[in-house]
Amino acid sequence: MRRFAWFLIVIADFGLLAWGLPAAVAPDYLLGPGGAPILAAGYEGFTGRSWAELTATLPQAAEFMRVLFRVYGAYVVAFGLLAMAVAATAFRRGDRWAWWALLVGNTLAYGSAMLYDWNVRAIGPFEMLEYLGLAAIVVAHAVTVRRPSVA
Repeated sequence: MRRFAWFLIVIADFGLLAWGLPAAVAPDYLLGPGGAPILAAGYEGFTGRSWAELTATLPQAAEFMRVLFRVYGAYVVAFGLLAMAVAATAFRRGDRWAWWALLVGNTLAYGSAMLYDWNVRAIGPFEMLEYLGLAAIVVAHAVTVRRPSVA
C-alpha cells in the first residue's frame, strides 16, 4: 500500500502548491467563493464591509493585506515542495519520522487553511478541495500505519 500512499500524499501536497503559487504571485486573481477573488471575499466575509471601500479609503491597508497573503502563499509553496519531496523519498522508503512529519505537517497546513476559511466566512467549491486533500492525507496514513505485532 505504501507504493500508492506516497503518491496520494504527493497529489494532495501538489494541491497546496497549486493554490500557494497564485496566492504568492497574484492574490487579487486567486478565486474564492462565488468566483470572487479570495482576498476580497475573505475581507468582506470577516468585516461585513466592501473590499472596494477598503481599497478606496485605506489603500495601504489593502496593500498590506496583499503582502500578507503573498507571504502566506509563499509559505504554502515551500511546505508543498518540501512535503512532496519527503513523501517521494523518506515516506516511500517507510521512514517512521517521515510518516509523522507528513501527518502533523499536512494536518497543520490544511487545518490552518480551513480555519481561515471558516473565520472569514469564505467557503466555496475551491475551498472544499482542502477537505479532499486532508482526507487523502488521512487515508494515505491510515493504510500505512504500523500495527504492533501480537506475540
